[in-house]
Amino acid sequence: MSDHEPVVDLRLDRAHSSRIYDYFLGGKTNFLADRMAAGSVLGVLPSALVAARINREFMHRATRFLAESGMRQYLDIGTGIPTPPNLHDIAQGIVPDARVLYTDNDPIVLAHAAALLRSTPEGRTAYLQADVNDPASILEAPQLLDALDLSRPVALSLNALMHFVTDDGRDRARAIVEALKDALPSGSVLAMTHATPDFDPEAMRKIIKIYRDAGTSLQFRSRAEFLRFFDGWELLAPGVTLPHQWRPDHPEDATHVTDAEAGCYAGMARKP
Repeated sequence: MSDHEPVVDLRLDRAHSSRIYDYFLGGKTNFLADRMAAGSVLGVLPSALVAARINREFMHRATRFLAESGMRQYLDIGTGIPTPPNLHDIAQGIVPDARVLYTDNDPIVLAHAAALLRSTPEGRTAYLQADVNDPASILEAPQLLDALDLSRPVALSLNALMHFVTDDGRDRARAIVEALKDALPSGSVLAMTHATPDFDPEAMRKIIKIYRDAGTSLQFRSRAEFLRFFDGWELLAPGVTLPHQWRPDHPEDATHVTDAEAGCYAGMARKP
C-alpha cells in the first residue's frame, strides 16, 4: 500500500446495509453483524431474500432492455458491493463499447471496486466515490466527465437507493432525483426501484427500526410518492409495477411472488 492510498475501516463489528443486501443476494462479502441484522429482517419479513433477488433481477432485465435498444452510457448510483453479473457485464455483453460509471458513498464498496473496473477493450468502466445526497459531487466530478458524455443519452440507475434518503420534511429525495434528471439530455432514461410500505406496513415499520438500530435511516414510500420521481418524463411500458412484473423473461415469472413478498416498486422513464 502506498502512502497515498486510503485506509478503509470496514467496521466488521457493525451491520452495514451494503453487506446485508449482499447476504440477501447470496454473496460472500458479509460478516456476523450483517447476518444477525439480516436474520432480524427475515424474522419480520421472511420474503426479504426474494425481494432482494427480484430487485436485482429487475436491474439485469432493465439493463439488457436498454442495451438492446442501443443505450451506450450508464450512470449507476448506489452501486453496492459487486455481485456478478454487474451492470457493465450485461451492458457490454450486448454493446461492447458501452461506458459505465459506478457511484457509491460507501468506503466498503470502494474496497471492492476493482471488481467493477474490468471493462471490455472497446468500452469504459469507472468508479466514483460520491454521495447522492450531494448531486453536484457526482455531476461535477472529473471521473464522470471523463467517463460519460452528458451531451448524449445516459441511463441513470437508482436501484434500491432512494429509500435510504429521508425527506426530513423537505422533499429531499425528489429534489435530488430532479437535479440528476436535469443534468441529462433528451433521450436519457431513469430506471429505478424503491421499497414501499403499501402491502405490509407493520413489517416495513419494524424493518425501519432494525436498520435504524444498525445506524442506517430508511424512508419507504407509497406508489404515488414513487411515481413523483418520474415527473416530466415518459413512463415506458408497463409503467410502475412490482419488479418481477416489469418485462419478465417468462410469463410465469410475473406471478410467482405476491405483492407483500415483493414490497417494492419498479419503473423506467425516458426524458422527452
